[in-house]
Amino acid sequence: MSGRILGAVTEVALAPLPARFARLVKIEHTVFALPFAYVGAFLAVNGSPGWHDLLWITVAMVGARSLAMALNRLIDARLDARNPRTAGRELPSGQLSVVQVVVFCLVSLAVFLLAVWQLAPIVRWLWPIPVAGFVIYPYLKRWTWLCHFWLGAVDGLAPVGAWVAVTGKLPWQSWILGAAVAFWVAGFDLFYALFDVDVDRREGLHSVATRFGVRGVFLGARLSHAATVACLVATGLGLDVGVLYWLGVAAVAALLAYEHSLVRPGDLRRLDTAFFTMNGVISVVFAAFVIADALI
Repeated sequence: MSGRILGAVTEVALAPLPARFARLVKIEHTVFALPFAYVGAFLAVNGSPGWHDLLWITVAMVGARSLAMALNRLIDARLDARNPRTAGRELPSGQLSVVQVVVFCLVSLAVFLLAVWQLAPIVRWLWPIPVAGFVIYPYLKRWTWLCHFWLGAVDGLAPVGAWVAVTGKLPWQSWILGAAVAFWVAGFDLFYALFDVDVDRREGLHSVATRFGVRGVFLGARLSHAATVACLVATGLGLDVGVLYWLGVAAVAALLAYEHSLVRPGDLRRLDTAFFTMNGVISVVFAAFVIADALI
């Protein structure tokens, strides 16, 4: 058994450098936020925002998310090393060095800024806001259980940023759409905290799970996801949207209800499915309905 484990670790350590960086930032989880950036862009113009803007919004999102994840891993490296679930991550296991990750952060920031300068001029003044959010987030769990909602607010900037990037304006509808994403992310991050509740208590870290227990997590997640649907409804009422948008909202509500049916206090066996699979499906499905509604 130990030989197989050592072999697996060695195989990972010998993986090409780009693959290790992709795992560092969990590049596959870009599907959580990127579709909502497209939602913001399409709703902003009630049609197609154009390939130039879509291209640079995509580049900005990839750069921003890579920066956010790498900073998170960098700041939390020592905590990750003391957590059995995360000890195998690239930094604590030695697959990547601190210097390599710092350089990756600088490159990601450069990519983000390059994209920002291709979009509406106002965005050039706003870019420090999400970057500050990225830096602050990893530290918040050391101080407050409200960290989940800060993460949600940072991710909620995705549709808001895309909206202002293509129009140069920030109407109230863009903020309500951002709030929908913020509550959605906060809700599933509450579930995510259940993976580490014992370790967090040992380390003196804060979360809704450590403060209010498992039942508090479920109540908070349900309220957050109810707020998500309410915000999507409010956004639609403030815009000239068609039936496909409302079908998208209904699909989000149904998928969130199904997500909550997968786990319950005392039975967390399907928590991985609820967190990773369902949330990827939710973002892609809603974006597909919104884009179709805008183009038809």
